Amino acid sequence: MAALQRFGPTQQNLLRALLPAADGLDIEALCTALRVSHNAVRQHLAALLAGGFVTRGRSRASGGRPRACYLLTDAGRDLFPRNYGLIATRVLEHLYATAGPAQVQALLVDMGRELGRGMAVPADADDAAAALASQMDALGYEAQAVRRDGATQVEAYNCVFHTLARAHPEVCRFDLAFMEAASGRPVQHLECLVRGGRACRFRLGERAAGEPPADS
Repeated sequence: MAALQRFGPTQQNLLRALLPAADGLDIEALCTALRVSHNAVRQHLAALLAGGFVTRGRSRASGGRPRACYLLTDAGRDLFPRNYGLIATRVLEHLYATAGPAQVQALLVDMGRELGRGMAVPADADDAAAALASQMDALGYEAQAVRRDGATQVEAYNCVFHTLARAHPEVCRFDLAFMEAASGRPVQHLECLVRGGRACRFRLGERAAGEPPADS
């Protein structure tokens, strides 16, 4: 819902009206659905078209001039909530129950490494921290790079595994495996939200001698 809330009520309702309309809706249909004037619909459509959330579809015959229809773009559909976190948590809980903690931890480490190897992270420590924070932010961690106690660190204020990590704190190995594979540096987990910290805080160590940059 958060992404939709950046729009006003009428634009939210317009986007919702288009969501189930596989063939799109014309202005007349949108006026009826939203109970607003033609001019209001055109103004809101213009804004959503400019933002890339709506596109023109095929025109529809109407007995007179064909009526233009409007469709949601992929960006428009992405505005609607998808509760991946709940699904992922249930999957991991099932794996813990059936495969056991050791197997799940090994799986999470492998996943973190695989994801990290696909990231292009600079060799410089400060640049690496900034790149990691940006990548983690995109994954939902609300992360930023900081200089603290003379060291380059990444702080994350939203643990994507928070509910699961309270019962199984070893899932944090995913974060460490991801960051180490992406940066080519050892990473120390200094502070954890689940263990009462104000953030999940990670310090990047020195790259091993002869270790190539992750983006080389």
